[in-house]
Amino acid sequence: MEQVITERNARIDVADVLRGFAVMGIIILHSIEHFNFYSFPAEVPFEWMKFTDKAIWDGLFFTFGGKAYAIFAFLFGFSFFIQDDNQKRRGKDFRLRFMWRMVLLFIIGQFNAAFFTGEILTMYALIGIIVLPLCCRLSNKTITIIAIILIIQPFDWGKIIYAITHPDYTIGKSLASYYFKLAFEVQKNGTFLETVRMNMYEGQMANMTWALEHGRLPQTAALFLFGMLAGRKGFFLYSEKNEQLWLKMLGIALLCFFPLYGLNNMLPDFVSRKEILTPLLLIISSLRNLSFMVVLMIGVLLVFYRTKNRSFLMKFAPYGKLSLTHYIGQSIVGSLFFYHWGFELGRYLGITYSFIFGILFVILQMAFTHWWLRRFKHGPFEGIWRRFTWIGNKN
Repeated sequence: MEQVITERNARIDVADVLRGFAVMGIIILHSIEHFNFYSFPAEVPFEWMKFTDKAIWDGLFFTFGGKAYAIFAFLFGFSFFIQDDNQKRRGKDFRLRFMWRMVLLFIIGQFNAAFFTGEILTMYALIGIIVLPLCCRLSNKTITIIAIILIIQPFDWGKIIYAITHPDYTIGKSLASYYFKLAFEVQKNGTFLETVRMNMYEGQMANMTWALEHGRLPQTAALFLFGMLAGRKGFFLYSEKNEQLWLKMLGIALLCFFPLYGLNNMLPDFVSRKEILTPLLLIISSLRNLSFMVVLMIGVLLVFYRTKNRSFLMKFAPYGKLSLTHYIGQSIVGSLFFYHWGFELGRYLGITYSFIFGILFVILQMAFTHWWLRRFKHGPFEGIWRRFTWIGNKN
């Protein structure tokens, strides 16, 4: 029994480490983006910052761009499995309770959206309430097939086929760009109330249309399903069999990543028609990011289980436990520090300084995490979400 408990704890610990790692990446990326407010100083204070600005921007997007969110989505599906499995062991069906949980997440997402145009909780709630309850009783094979179909971006393949068969077809203007321009003007000039009003409509429309145009909806649904499958298969538990699986996945991911990365850079030289090129680049970049996400995730798993001293990695575990609180916290603080209604630091902080801001902010969040967890079992927003999830439950 003690071994089983230890294994389960290790499974949860490594998931929290990965979640903390992903949230850190998301927050640092948002910091250098000025939280979707792309306003930067006209000139850098030092000449050498031209190099560091570009190195930091390119390096962070290479490492975390599209990958940190993918890990976060994967773990969302894994967390659903943990809760669903725990309830099944007690002879209960978690699906209706989970749907209520997604309604609560939607409400929390609306609060978060009031501050930040790039919020994802609303999208998670909408996708989660449909995909996971419908698929969680299907066989592993069926779920795998559905997830693979979704991850290869079927809608964009449809766009390519349509463009090939209709030579006169022209691609429309980006709705996301239209809404982001409206959002930018308010971020640049608006008061707090004007910013909140904008974020509740134009900001969410910008975010949702961007997700639609960039394949995030099917990708997120697929990652939810893959995360649920990982829970079923005991993917995060250490065994010799799993270690061999991780190494195989690592090799396959690396073999896929480099050709996809090269192909993504080469295609514009060979495909000139944007109606074909745009969806094709989206498909390739999506699979490229997925490949590198696997590299990051397997790397953390191998280091976690093969390193005797886990003290450094375990610093991310409590941080990951409060991922919802930290995600909402970055929206509030980012809006306050970078938008016009607050301190509007985008005027003064270039990419290098914004990177330092992001690092310091994460360190402060980690300090808050340790202070909070010494006093409470769950994070502020995690506790609220949990309490209202189980409202009316007598057991």
